[in-house]
Amino acid sequence: MYLTKEVKAEIFKKHGKSEKNTGSAEGQIALFSHRIEHLSNHLKNNRKDFNTERSLVRLVGKRRSLLDYLKNKDIERYRAIVKELGLRK
Repeated sequence: MYLTKEVKAEIFKKHGKSEKNTGSAEGQIALFSHRIEHLSNHLKNNRKDFNTERSLVRLVGKRRSLLDYLKNKDIERYRAIVKELGLRK
């Protein structure tokens, strides 16, 4: 499995408030970004895997929704997470 407990805890520790705080918007956005990157690499090798493509599109939509929420709630946190993860926009 590409996403072990340790990797997940590290993502939340780095981007969230702590590794136990899995509900923070920044932590969730970082986790979605990690999963999106993994699925994108998978689709480069398996072009006809349409179920994975659908999952990827859904994840991108979820991440976009969280980013929009964060942008409306606190613009500084939004700018920080976009810069930190290297996302466009």
